[in-house]
Amino acid sequence: MERQTLMRTLTLSQVVFLGIAWNNPMVFFNTYGIATVTSQGVIMGAYLIAFLAILFTAFSYGKMAKAFPIAGSAYTFTQKSINPQMGFLIGWTIMLDYMLTPMVTCLMSSVFLHAVFPGIPHAMWIVLLTTTIVIPSILGVKFSASTGKIFVIAQVIFVCIFWILTIKSLLAGVGAGTIFSIEPLFNADVELPVILAGASILCFSFLGFDSLTTLSEETINPEKTIPRAIIIMLVTIGVLYIGSAYLAQLVHPGFSFKNTDSAAMEVVYLVGGNLFKSLFVTAVILGNFSSGVASMTSGSRVLYAMGRDSVLPKKIFGHIHSRFKTPSTGIIVIGIISLLGIVLTLDQVIKFINFGALIAFASVNLSVIAHYFIRNGKRTSFIEYMRYLIMPLIGAGFTLWLWSHLEFDALILGGTWMAIGLVYLIYMTKFFRQGLPEFSFDQEILPDQVLAEDV
Repeated sequence: MERQTLMRTLTLSQVVFLGIAWNNPMVFFNTYGIATVTSQGVIMGAYLIAFLAILFTAFSYGKMAKAFPIAGSAYTFTQKSINPQMGFLIGWTIMLDYMLTPMVTCLMSSVFLHAVFPGIPHAMWIVLLTTTIVIPSILGVKFSASTGKIFVIAQVIFVCIFWILTIKSLLAGVGAGTIFSIEPLFNADVELPVILAGASILCFSFLGFDSLTTLSEETINPEKTIPRAIIIMLVTIGVLYIGSAYLAQLVHPGFSFKNTDSAAMEVVYLVGGNLFKSLFVTAVILGNFSSGVASMTSGSRVLYAMGRDSVLPKKIFGHIHSRFKTPSTGIIVIGIISLLGIVLTLDQVIKFINFGALIAFASVNLSVIAHYFIRNGKRTSFIEYMRYLIMPLIGAGFTLWLWSHLEFDALILGGTWMAIGLVYLIYMTKFFRQGLPEFSFDQEILPDQVLAEDV
């Protein structure tokens, strides 16, 4: 039988736009109220800390994508570099991230839609929004990339308009009345742990870069394309988020809002009035839609990789749709989980997601050390020591530092989820007496295992 592989059709620009769509340039406005209140107004400082922590980790993801250009992200990297058991636990943990992120996009949209249409029940919005991201995700990655590009451009245009209107308002005397101030970055009255708490929440805003590695098997020349896409995407969204945080905090000093979840609407109305407020709601919905589809796409690939390895039920998560060539069953499972947004709040879900994401980030940094520095002996020069030991250690330290500042309930839920995974691992390995199966490109891939492009 002829050996079949995944179809590599995604270009650098398509991967970058998918990553930015996953990140969602409008997510700044979605988390603005929560992050500003948590950081007590030093939101730009919190963003800079989060960005710095993620930047070191992004370099590690790029290095691991070169070594293992296959789907699975942190799960695959840890599995191949450290050991399969640790890889499974990391994969199990980041399931919190990938399975809950589509729910976050629905919750974000429902907050603003409910503010505009208060008569429509919250539950109805969640069901409708979940359906609208499940269907395009099943249709295929090429469709996701095409729609994501259009919506990303629209969001960037909106953010630029927001900057212009905010600067105009500041020059007119609104808020701080100046475009130059250190207050959004530093406030002597706000202690560092408070800013770190805000940064731990804002890590959610940068999570999209790791989703790019889940597309490795569908990307042309992934060893070069994925690392480049990660850096381009991260720098782009970093500028958008940090710039928006700086201006928003100047035009609306302090951290007191009528409604924390929809605080961004107060700022948008302040600088642009009702017309800009209406445009804002439209941009938020478009942004959350593209982010939801992109996160559903990447999340289903992680579940597919684990299903293909048979560490999750293969008939469910290793299944590929015969026509659309997508892991449709896994997508539907994530969609069903997204319906929990009917009873959960945005604040709760973001904190739970960050638990899994920060653990995964630390593991990828350690995987660089294990694979390059220890296993492959990349330690013959000062540059190799920096690349494969010092920088990954800094990245792991930063992420674990932020992880320790998550709220107690997030740590409890995340710890419980990891404990369940450990019990499941013990069951599968019969108390570690048996090994876990691993996928390898050296083995033959059957047709129903292939995750191909749209037909």
